[in-house]
Amino acid sequence: MKALVVDDDLALADVVSFTLRRAGHEVIVANDGAMALERWKLEAPDFIILDLNLPKLNGLEVCQRIRVTSKTPILILSVRDEDDDVVAALHYGADDYMVKPFSPRQLVARVEAVLRRAGVEHRSPEQLTAGDLTLDCLRGEIIIGGEPLGRLTHLENQLLQTLMLNQNQTLPASTLIDHVWGPAGGDKAMLKQLMYRLRTKIGAASKNTRLETVPGVGYSLVTERKPPKR
Repeated sequence: MKALVVDDDLALADVVSFTLRRAGHEVIVANDGAMALERWKLEAPDFIILDLNLPKLNGLEVCQRIRVTSKTPILILSVRDEDDDVVAALHYGADDYMVKPFSPRQLVARVEAVLRRAGVEHRSPEQLTAGDLTLDCLRGEIIIGGEPLGRLTHLENQLLQTLMLNQNQTLPASTLIDHVWGPAGGDKAMLKQLMYRLRTKIGAASKNTRLETVPGVGYSLVTERKPPKR
C-alpha cells in the first residue's frame, strides 16, 4: 500500500518512512502542508501520516481539506499532546492520533488498525526484487536471474527484506538490529555475522546487486543500473 508521510522534520520523516517500508508499504514524503495536498492529489495514497506543525498549511488545515472530498485514512503524528489538540484533530477528520516520540512497532500497529476500520486490507509483500535478485518473502527463497539459489534462515530473510525495501540506502547498524532482532535482541557482532552469511549465499551469482558495508555507519544493498544505450 502507498503511504504519504507529511513532516517538516526530515530526519523524523526518514524514520517514519523506513518503519513503513519495513512493514511492506510504498512511501512518498511531503515536508509542508501545500506539498502534502499536491502529493495527495497526484499520488492517491492509501493512508496518510500527518504532522500538525507544518509550514505553509498546518496539519489541521490539510486534514480538513482532504476530508471535503476523501475518506483517506489519516493518522496524526505530533509532538502536541494536549487534550485540545487531540480533540481538534479528531474533529477535523483524523482517524487516530499518536504523540512523538513514538514506538515504530506501535505506529505500524496503529496504521493496521486504522486500515482495518476503513475496510482496507494490507498484506505483507510476498515478493521483493532488486536488480536481478528476487526474494520470495514467504518461503525465504532467493532467486537470481530466474534461477532458485536456496533458502534463507528466518533472520537472513528478515535482514534481506529490510535491505531490499530500502535498496540503495545506507541503513545504520542499530536500525537493522532493531528490525531484525527487536530492541536489545542483537548486537553489531551478530549483525556482521548475519551479513557475512547473506553475502556467502548471494555470492558472485548476482551481476548487478551487492551488499555493501559502509564503515562506521552500517550496510546497504546496492543495485547497479545499466547505462543507457547510445
